[in-house]
Amino acid sequence: MSDYYKSEDLGRFSEIGKYNPELFRKFMDWYNASLEPGLLTRREKVLIGLAVAHAVQCPYCIDAYTQSCLGEGMSLEHIAEAVHVTSAVRGGAALIHGIQACNAAEKISL
Repeated sequence: MSDYYKSEDLGRFSEIGKYNPELFRKFMDWYNASLEPGLLTRREKVLIGLAVAHAVQCPYCIDAYTQSCLGEGMSLEHIAEAVHVTSAVRGGAALIHGIQACNAAEKISL
């Protein structure tokens, strides 16, 4: 798997746009607008992006948002804390789904 994801491919992201330029432009406009400061600062938004990147386990997104976080003046300590929050949320989501197993077992045992 180590050769499946190539870090240099992150820089090639725009190449996917050649297959449907109009939709790619619309995506990029939306994507860039979503990172503009609003109620949340850009700094907060890229940290959210980093957490989501870890949740969806996209190595390209992890690389990009790590760079963005560092560019916004965050440290590895900020990044580690966000990754821990992501991990805790994912772990909690797995645990709560254990209730589904309990519900299924109850139905079978009736």
